[in-house]
Amino acid sequence: MNVLVTGATGAIGGELVPRLVAGGHAVRAFARDPARVTARGLDGVVRGDAVTGAGLAEALDGIDVAYFLIHSMEAAPTGGGFAHRDRRAAAEFADAARAAGVRRIVYLGGLLPPR
Repeated sequence: MNVLVTGATGAIGGELVPRLVAGGHAVRAFARDPARVTARGLDGVVRGDAVTGAGLAEALDGIDVAYFLIHSMEAAPTGGGFAHRDRRAAAEFADAARAAGVRRIVYLGGLLPPR
C-alpha cells in the first residue's frame, strides 16, 4: 500500500513510519523541514505546509492511505490561534486528499468540540 505520513517528525509519526516501512508499505513523509525526518526506508519526503496547502498535491499523488498527524501549536499570524490553524490545516489536507483520490485518511484528533 502507498502511505503518506504527515507529522513524520513528531512523536507519533516518528514511531509510526518505521513500523509501516517494516510492514512492507511504501511510505512517503510530508514535512515543513524534510531534514528533520530521520526515518529510514522512505519512498521520499515532500516539503510542504498543510496550513497553506503547499506541497499537498505532490505528497498525496498516488497515495492509498494518508495519516494526518499534524497539530501546530503556533498561533496563526493573522490571529485565531491554535484552533484556527488546526482547522485550516485539516481542511486543506482533506480537500487535497479528496482531489488526489485518497481512499482512506487516518486522523489524529486534537480539538474538542465547543460546548
